[in-house]
Amino acid sequence: MRKLTYFLFAGLLLTGVSAIGQQAKTPPTLKSILLQQFQNTWNQQDWFVPISKAVEGLTAQQAMWKPSDSSHSIGQLTYHLLFWNRQSLDKFNGKKPAAFDGDNNETFTAFTEATWASTVEQLNQVMKDWESAIKNSDDAKLQAWYDTIAHISTHNAYHTGQILYIRKLAGNWDSNKGVK
Repeated sequence: MRKLTYFLFAGLLLTGVSAIGQQAKTPPTLKSILLQQFQNTWNQQDWFVPISKAVEGLTAQQAMWKPSDSSHSIGQLTYHLLFWNRQSLDKFNGKKPAAFDGDNNETFTAFTEATWASTVEQLNQVMKDWESAIKNSDDAKLQAWYDTIAHISTHNAYHTGQILYIRKLAGNWDSNKGVK
């Protein structure tokens, strides 16, 4: 319960309720907090650049570039996000997710230059489906899943930051889109 209280407090701060009593027009709900956090990591830019904007306009060749041999490429990071968002969405919807042997390294390796456009398209669809799932869920389902959904948003933001850093290193990020 303490975890939920902390999460709701953090969400209230993110949605406009401050410690000095300024309130947003509509009091936030668990659904509105989860939805806003998710959208901010997918396609609605607020405090940081969302994944849709981070990969927008990249060529397959740019998505393949790595700053070093030990790093992941943007394509690999994007595929990793697709994999984990799809796995979680399938579980959320009561579907059996794709087989996974537990080796997280495999979630980065299915990307190729030839699959770049498809990877981005599939990620956008999975994210759209996640948004709909959150919007259409009842409170009981969100109570059971709030921790996972919050972690998904954090995970998406973390890897989006890596993507932006790689784009900046490669010299193909337009700082007018967000991060300077």
